[in-house]
Amino acid sequence: MEQDTNEIEMPQQEIAHADVAKHRPTLLFIILGGFFVANTLVAEFIGVKIFALEDTFGWEPFNFNLFGQEGALQFSAGVLLWPIVFIMTDIINEYYGKRGIRLLTFLTAGLITYAFIMIFAAIWLAPADWWQTQYQSAGVPDMQKAFGAVFGQGLLIIIASLSAFLLAQLTDVISFHRIKAVTGEDKIWLRATGSTVVSQLVDTFVVLLIAFKWGPTLTGQFEPWSWGQLLAVATVQYTYKFLMAVVLTPVLYVAHDWIDRFLGQELAQRMKAAATSWN
Repeated sequence: MEQDTNEIEMPQQEIAHADVAKHRPTLLFIILGGFFVANTLVAEFIGVKIFALEDTFGWEPFNFNLFGQEGALQFSAGVLLWPIVFIMTDIINEYYGKRGIRLLTFLTAGLITYAFIMIFAAIWLAPADWWQTQYQSAGVPDMQKAFGAVFGQGLLIIIASLSAFLLAQLTDVISFHRIKAVTGEDKIWLRATGSTVVSQLVDTFVVLLIAFKWGPTLTGQFEPWSWGQLLAVATVQYTYKFLMAVVLTPVLYVAHDWIDRFLGQELAQRMKAAATSWN
């Protein structure tokens, strides 16, 4: 039987064990994949909160003026984690290639969908009377409505977020490997930051276009945003994501150094070479 050409050639003792905890490439994939999925799920759930950047740090309002729109800097809380998700994408891409990150991307999209189905099922459950009123003294008169408002994101937001996540991830994968093909093994910062900058642009505009422009126009649920409003919000959010991609670049080198030592230099180099050759 011919050996699968896509399999990393390893000494016999390095082939996957029944105990995956003892097989370092498998264990590493589980650790990185778990962190990737956890960050993506949390980003989805906390994204419903909009926070004011200036008030959070006690700064004076910037009162930006972009595309005819004025206001303070306000973001979805999800922006705290999305830059980490895209950095995780680049790290996994480096060692497990397109197949590895695509597997995690589609798995995560499925898990997000499953999570929202379970959340809507939980919202549908009839609340106990004592639970519904137990936090009235804390300023929450109706726990059922509060629970539904926080967790029950609108269908448009969910569709927009999932679509943006999938498109941005696939864009990141393609950009990463094209940059690496040109620059070679060196310049980790260039392929990681470059692919993140491109994918974050896709993520930012797709989610806003579907959730606040195209979606409302088709469904008539609420007044769609003007192009000025959409471009202003997109510019502010993308600028933040771009800056975070640059600021977090040193994290990539720390992560690569730890992974290379965890796997061993020889195995790490073989995995990187195999990851580059996989389609």
